[in-house]
Amino acid sequence: MRLDKFLKVSRLIKRRTVAKDVSDQGRVLLNGREAKPSATVKVGDELDIQFGQRTLTVRIERLTESTRKEDVAGLYTVLKEEVRKREDDPFGL
Repeated sequence: MRLDKFLKVSRLIKRRTVAKDVSDQGRVLLNGREAKPSATVKVGDELDIQFGQRTLTVRIERLTESTRKEDVAGLYTVLKEEVRKREDDPFGL
């Protein structure tokens, strides 16, 4: 399955075009390497996705062409979630 499609189906990113843009900007790593939107993902792969100051690391558990909102939880496992502090923030927020 294509990376951009998985991000959309799993609801990690709402729209496939946004998933494509995020991947094109180099904010998605597939098994530690920058990934293009057309990269093929498979069960067991790890994704690092940067959302602004937050980085989410997930492992792909299952692939499906479409899914209901209630079934999204089984598609991936969150391994790590990091929030980076901004350098210019004196309060550490």
